[in-house]
Amino acid sequence: MNSDVRVVEVDVFFDPVEARFPMKFGAVVLDKVTLCKARVLVETASGQRGEGWGAMFLAHVWSWPDPAIKPELKDQVMKLTAEAYARLIATRTTHAHRIEHFFDLEPQLRAVNERLSFDYTAQHQPFLGALVSASPLDAALHDAFGVANGIDTYNGYGPEFMSDLSRYLGPEFQGRYIGDFLNPQYKSEIEIFHLVGGLDKLTPEEVDDTDPDDGLPNCLVDWIVRDGVYCLKVKLRGTDLDWDVDRMLAVHDLAEPILAGLDLPQPVLTADTNEQCETPEYIIEMLARIKERNPACFDRLLYVEQPTGRDLAAEGHDLRRLAAIKPVLVDESLTDLESFDLAMEQGWSGIAVKACKCQSSALVLAARAHALGIPYSVQDLTNPSLALFQSVGMAARLSTIRGVEANGRQFFPAATSESERWVHSGVFNVRRGCANTWSLHGPGLGFQTDLLPDLTEGGMWRKRTRRVPGRG
Repeated sequence: MNSDVRVVEVDVFFDPVEARFPMKFGAVVLDKVTLCKARVLVETASGQRGEGWGAMFLAHVWSWPDPAIKPELKDQVMKLTAEAYARLIATRTTHAHRIEHFFDLEPQLRAVNERLSFDYTAQHQPFLGALVSASPLDAALHDAFGVANGIDTYNGYGPEFMSDLSRYLGPEFQGRYIGDFLNPQYKSEIEIFHLVGGLDKLTPEEVDDTDPDDGLPNCLVDWIVRDGVYCLKVKLRGTDLDWDVDRMLAVHDLAEPILAGLDLPQPVLTADTNEQCETPEYIIEMLARIKERNPACFDRLLYVEQPTGRDLAAEGHDLRRLAAIKPVLVDESLTDLESFDLAMEQGWSGIAVKACKCQSSALVLAARAHALGIPYSVQDLTNPSLALFQSVGMAARLSTIRGVEANGRQFFPAATSESERWVHSGVFNVRRGCANTWSLHGPGLGFQTDLLPDLTEGGMWRKRTRRVPGRG
């Protein structure tokens, strides 16, 4: 197709970022991380050019949590993987749709990941880490595809621009396209899931001199009052049943009267142990205790996310009994179509898609889930900057189980530049529990990069970006 693109130039840049407050999830704490931004210049088969951008945290504490490997080594491998993927897309001569580029290059990304991680750590980075490393480049290509063709990228997932889904999902998807499963426009507002981390303070009485003095809330009560957040994602331990039950009840019982006083919806809760439960029975017992102590809290629990380990084949848990009580969504385990199939065989209720697993993969997985009537959510990776706008925009074009997670504003607000916060104030600044998507428009993913001086000619990122060899 004349709209197909090839890459002409690729730039990547890595920036270390520190959290304003440590984020605890599962057995790990995220307090500093590398932000990777990517720029690509593409050319269509008809000769039109377009520039696109993407960003993502290289959060190895989530994607590659092996404590035996030094953090600096994992960070280095993820940076090298991002650069290697940049070279893959820069040297690919074929014109293709962005989705086709991703799936054609997936085997090479796996091979690069295996080689680099073993060379530097003598261990293999999970493919999830490779996806995270590739995701800013994948996003930049989706953005550039729309810019080069002068369209909203989400209008480029139909028959005018790409082949049907049968290539990826089998003959039953012949004649069906990603665009068939998208909203024709961004939802004007979308509910935001606010994260309650394992170290987060709940009340003003808990706040002390150790907390940051930057004008932002330091406890859940103040976040609810300021932003009206009522969708709350609660991080649990998965190894301390009493603590987890008490934490869920405390969050619910704290939020309920405040939200009522603000004339806002009653709390909507989700629970996430980030793989820490040895068996699903842990969550079954937790839910039973919550229901006994506070039926309203139980009723308002929307779903449970990834309670057990990510290696589905090795662990082999049957999730059907838990799924009969509350929906249970697979997250860290979901990296490709094969893991999707295995999760469904094991009785998981639905899936969590993320921009950090690459938009190309996320959209195909979401289309399959939608077609099969399987619920799905859009979760984030503490996304800042362009990653935040990409993730919220993706959720606003999909039919998620409810809302979208967006916790970067809580833990890494400084990673979103002042110009980004100004242009996309409706996304960054949550009001009455929702983000407003009015700023997501124009060609590409709606970033409006022409209004972002950090990205335009002579700006900080372009000055400090590292060029990956391309064709020019």
